[in-house]
Amino acid sequence: MNTSPPPTRKQIQRWRQYLADERAEAAVYRELARKKTGEEREILLKLAEAESRHEEYWREKLGDEVGMPQRPGVKTRFTGWLARRFGSVFVLAMMQSAEARNPYSSDDDAPDQIAADEHVHSEVVKGLAAQSRERMSGDFRAAVFGANDGLVSNLALVIGVMGSGVSSSMILLTGVSGLLAGALSMAAGEYISVKSQAELLEASTPQEDTATLLPELDVNANELALVFRARGYGAEEAEQRAREAFAQAHGAVAEASGEVAASKAKDGAWSAAMSSFLCFATGALIPVLPFLFGASALLGGVIAIALVSVALLCTGAFTGILSGKPPGPRALRQWLVGMGATAVTYVLGVLFGQVIG
Repeated sequence: MNTSPPPTRKQIQRWRQYLADERAEAAVYRELARKKTGEEREILLKLAEAESRHEEYWREKLGDEVGMPQRPGVKTRFTGWLARRFGSVFVLAMMQSAEARNPYSSDDDAPDQIAADEHVHSEVVKGLAAQSRERMSGDFRAAVFGANDGLVSNLALVIGVMGSGVSSSMILLTGVSGLLAGALSMAAGEYISVKSQAELLEASTPQEDTATLLPELDVNANELALVFRARGYGAEEAEQRAREAFAQAHGAVAEASGEVAASKAKDGAWSAAMSSFLCFATGALIPVLPFLFGASALLGGVIAIALVSVALLCTGAFTGILSGKPPGPRALRQWLVGMGATAVTYVLGVLFGQVIG
């Protein structure tokens, strides 16, 4: 005979919210799985099944109190909306954050098994998101770094010049000059960086015709073993692979290169340079916009600070979400850094204006 007291209204309300969230999270995983293939699709479907089991647990616990279907939380609904339209690493990052919150760990009404499941789900989603993060990390880093550099550096430049007391037209000229100079500098730096990396990899890649020379090597000297040793194999394994290579006569060097060394990277120096130019220019354009529309020095400065503040908060929050961290602190950190640099530059501009005035 069950002697446990009936649930309170507060408990019922909380359990209904759990039920709605579990149902919605299962739907998100199924939607993500619909746009994936292979192992990733299977993992997402397994996660959906687990969320459905949790949903069933809360339905049974509620019993006659299950009531009408309840709406999930705002974050869960927003994640579902993104999953239906994009299905990207952004959604996985948000699901990682949702799983990590795990309200069950501090709720005595939730069994330990469900709390443990949610913790494991967080690690699984983190692994899935990490794969996508690795694929996009280079482009994302360049885009965020370029845009934020443009936002902060050009705002600081514009506000610093404004502090010196110059006219609105002079501020506009300075801002446009800073935009072009910074964007070109970013593009040149990215071009040199990518080009140098490609050349470094090319210098480490074996010549393609090396395998064709195998029949002409002195088998007793066995210089081929030195190739394998130079590629990171031990002496005995290098000798073994050299013997196998002579038996096959072709393709051994390519095999060694594929297993130990990275393949030759595509030379995307020009595309990287153009991407950096556009990202920096986009960020640097924002603090210049008020002056392009004829705003006075003071009004234009206030509007520029407001626009850049919104942009910094958005990019900081976006970076936080993608990294699976709470977006609020990341957004605030990015804003504080940007405003700190702007404040310092403004003070220096005022001092410089007094000196030359």
